[in-house]
Amino acid sequence: MMISIWFSCVWPESPSFSDEGMGPIPKSWKGICQEGIAFNSSHCNKKIIGARYYVKGFESQFGSVNATEDYLSPRDMDGHGTHTASTAAGRQVSNVAALGGFAKGTASGGAPLARLAIYKACWAIPNQPKADGNTCFAEDMLAAMDDAIADGVDILSVSIVTPEPLPYHQDTIGLGALHAAKRNILVVCSAGNNGPAPGTLSNPAPWLITVGASSLDRAFFAPVILGNGLEIIGQSVAPYKLKKDKYPLVYAGDVVVPGVPQNITGQCLPGSLEPDKVKGKIVVCTRGVGLRVGKGIEVKRAAGVGFILANSQTNGNELSCDVHLLPATAVTYDGGIKILEYINSTKNPIAMISPARTVLHYKPAPFMAGFTSQGPNVVDPNILKPDITAPGLNILAAWSEASSPTKFPEDHRSVKYNFFSGTSMSCPHVSGAAALLRAIHPDWSIAAIKSALMTTTRITNNFGKPITDAAGNIAAPFQFGSGHFRPIRAADPGLIYDSSYDDYLLYLCSVGPKALNDINPTFKCPDEPPSSVNLNYPSFAIPNLNGTVIITRTVTNVGRCNRKYFFKAKPPPGVRVKASPSTLYFDQIGQKKSFNITVSPRNNPTVGKSGYGFGWYTWTDGYYRVRSPMAVSLP
Repeated sequence: MMISIWFSCVWPESPSFSDEGMGPIPKSWKGICQEGIAFNSSHCNKKIIGARYYVKGFESQFGSVNATEDYLSPRDMDGHGTHTASTAAGRQVSNVAALGGFAKGTASGGAPLARLAIYKACWAIPNQPKADGNTCFAEDMLAAMDDAIADGVDILSVSIVTPEPLPYHQDTIGLGALHAAKRNILVVCSAGNNGPAPGTLSNPAPWLITVGASSLDRAFFAPVILGNGLEIIGQSVAPYKLKKDKYPLVYAGDVVVPGVPQNITGQCLPGSLEPDKVKGKIVVCTRGVGLRVGKGIEVKRAAGVGFILANSQTNGNELSCDVHLLPATAVTYDGGIKILEYINSTKNPIAMISPARTVLHYKPAPFMAGFTSQGPNVVDPNILKPDITAPGLNILAAWSEASSPTKFPEDHRSVKYNFFSGTSMSCPHVSGAAALLRAIHPDWSIAAIKSALMTTTRITNNFGKPITDAAGNIAAPFQFGSGHFRPIRAADPGLIYDSSYDDYLLYLCSVGPKALNDINPTFKCPDEPPSSVNLNYPSFAIPNLNGTVIITRTVTNVGRCNRKYFFKAKPPPGVRVKASPSTLYFDQIGQKKSFNITVSPRNNPTVGKSGYGFGWYTWTDGYYRVRSPMAVSLP
């Protein structure tokens, strides 16, 4: 299998991209190894079989690439591209650990024997720190996607998002992905990091997989011990220890320079802290404005000895671990409140930050990351998005040695493997799983692979309880889609919901005629195009249900012969869901059966009618459970 990775390219010397023991490059491969600054043809091998870069759009806006900010080549000066590539398809590498020895073990991508093709279409923003991100131009992205399709990739992994949802005719990635769908190339995309606000997700097109971010069952405990003996759970991967047990403890809002606006005094923004009040102390900073690592850098500038990063209420229990430049730990919102209460209760507050340690089999896990962008899908509310969730919080993977672990200019350290968080990290987890499914089932369509991944997920954590959000509330399909991915289960899903390229064009007749004209102006739409809710999708959403809606679906048997499936539904509150027929019998593999789902309001006056309610419907034969989410709002 060949996986194409977009973004900031690759550090080819990483052990994760070794080709030891790999066979010849597939004859179907038509790509090239494009040379450039610090990158020549020898940097491609039987693992990295191709690499290209695209810069015309960037240069038209900014001029030539600054050699101190990025390589004019497929080489990675950022870290993001190397991280995502190794997450999707990195080789198994033993005795890997992050800086400080955290998470030591064997690193492996989702599909470690898959080939990688690298397409660099994003570049460092001129005159800005790398930590501020990269910029990607539509011209460069479309050129990269066109080449990837022609080169013969099987999976496109796209860890790129837009600042806000875009209609299909303006959606560069979506349009390119539809071109890929014509060649049965699956595109996997990040949902975005603009959560937890609703209606914020990127990449909503139904012909691609949209991935949210959730946690692993691994933690890095670094508790705070207050002077009154109270222990506050914290997490950290900062590789430094305090020189003595206890230090004076201060809240950032109490030690700022004059003139800092009252609403951001606790944020530890650059230049905000008064060194005379901070020197030799542990500083409590709060999340909300500014970058997490930047807050620690400000504490260090002001001569603080360590810092505690307290979550805002929005961040809840999600603890993103960063490789800070001084002793540090992150605490939950409730933990931060307890620390501030202690500071205000005594004249001389003191604390210690315990050295961090790796903890496996952490519970509860998974839970949804607070940053993951959420539905509803504002481009087409009838398509439930995101589709699925996968690990995206504190992910350890390969890194560019030309970058630092924090990507801040003040950080001069270099690492081979690094932690990073975001839906950029969850996306390649699913890309790797999709590559494995393509290898197991080479005759499956991209819709079949997507369906198999979506209908075999888990919606409970390792306590056996429903997956929660970062605040501990029960999460919903607008956060995790169909659930947390289970690649092994997806290899044998029982039934799949299939769709073709022409089905997607027909779908655009009703919701994206401008996009359809750009993609295939010769396609003839019927006089009355079907509603988009009737695209054969493994989930559905209905906004403003004010009467009966009938939804048509077709499933294909890919499991066993002579099986009878029964319909079960757990509808949203105030909603009635029925299927006709309610039993499906399959006597052969590949057989298709259609059914209607009738959705109607129950007219129950005790049920609230604001916002969406969520439920599930399942086809089961006693062995397979083919589960799909639904979202319905009542006017």
